[in-house]
Amino acid sequence: MTDRPSGNRTSQLDPHARRILERAELEGVELIRFLYADHGGVIRGKAASRSRLAERLGTGIGHTVAMMAMNMLDQLQDVEQLGPVGEVRIVPDPATYVPLPHAPGAAAMLSDLRRPDGSPWEACPRTFLKDAIAELATEGYTLVAAFEPEFTLGRRLPDPGGGPDRLVPLDDSLCYANTGFDTAHDYAVKLVRTLETQGLRVEHYHPELGPGQQELSVRHAPALRAADNHVLFRESARGVAMRMQMWATLAPKPLADQAGNGAHLHLSLWDDKVNVFGQDNDVRRAFIGGLLAHLPALTALTCGSVNSFRRLAPRTWASAYAVYGPDNREAAVRVCSALGESGEPNLELKPSDSSANPYLSLGAVIHAGLDGIRRGLDPGEPVGVDPDTLPGRYPRLPSSLGEALDALEADEVLMEALGPLRSSAYVAVKRSEAAAFAAHDVAYELYHHVRAF
Repeated sequence: MTDRPSGNRTSQLDPHARRILERAELEGVELIRFLYADHGGVIRGKAASRSRLAERLGTGIGHTVAMMAMNMLDQLQDVEQLGPVGEVRIVPDPATYVPLPHAPGAAAMLSDLRRPDGSPWEACPRTFLKDAIAELATEGYTLVAAFEPEFTLGRRLPDPGGGPDRLVPLDDSLCYANTGFDTAHDYAVKLVRTLETQGLRVEHYHPELGPGQQELSVRHAPALRAADNHVLFRESARGVAMRMQMWATLAPKPLADQAGNGAHLHLSLWDDKVNVFGQDNDVRRAFIGGLLAHLPALTALTCGSVNSFRRLAPRTWASAYAVYGPDNREAAVRVCSALGESGEPNLELKPSDSSANPYLSLGAVIHAGLDGIRRGLDPGEPVGVDPDTLPGRYPRLPSSLGEALDALEADEVLMEALGPLRSSAYVAVKRSEAAAFAAHDVAYELYHHVRAF
């Protein structure tokens, strides 16, 4: 049946949605991408044309439920309720509308996956984070967060031996070296301008430790906005690079013999206008206790790929032990000191990277910390040394995705929070990735992670 004209549908929209339509018209936007993050950590979506945007803001775009059983290799897994029968809608959040300067004529919105009747769908990752935020609010708290992403900038070139394409770093500059600034200058300026245009406030930028490695930090925001920001950052960093005939990857370990790319997660807990993490107290200690208690399971969600566990090695400043400590960059949870008079102390979760679905990752962190608060968990004494210098004293984090998934399936709190459909789908997708990469060599693993993230 032919769709009927939208008629006066525009006049029925709320003022915010009407402003989006006006802006798209004014800026000459032809395609608006409705983006979501899947269980493989890949950012996917569909695009509405400007001529149908007024309607699609309300109805969303139809989508098969099976896509939430797709792994990062585009291999569909056999998950009950996520097969060829069934529909959801990709429904955009108008508050997240941003232009895509690197893709003239395009814009994007972050989206929820909803049932055809508009109700929440239990496999939607963004809804999972919303529910976690609401659960935290029942205890009187709100969470402010920021991801601190690192990425590798270079060029994707064919392998001379006929294997998978290789990532060749942009430079071989030293860590924080001024030559690194100069080499990546044009790209960095374009990325900063893109992010600022999208409403992301850039804090710091510098060339990092590995060849071609970059770090650019975006200012903290309420939890949902922080996760949305990280999706936009990931896609903009890659999009700007492609527009400049380069390649940017946020894969945790794109080069096996070089430094890995983290996306450390910074957290502060607020009670009205007071930062509860601003000083040592029972709530901060209990939240840390919750993180440490659930950390083996959390890594399955915060470090969501096979490639992640190449990065989580001792003495790499990536964290490999379930400990915490003040400004200890080898601890899984670092208690960060305030930066300047206007700065606020916060917690930094170091086992976190950009192959994770940020909504699942941050939502799980909230549930872990909340469990710690409700049970008054004691994190023990802070660690003020590199934990690897005291062999056997501190618990080691999982060394593989398979180990992390084992811990997740044994963690009643996180499995219950995820729910039956989401947890079964996530575990199935991640188990399939672990099996697929185990059957191939390192070059195959690196190529597919560089491509996906």
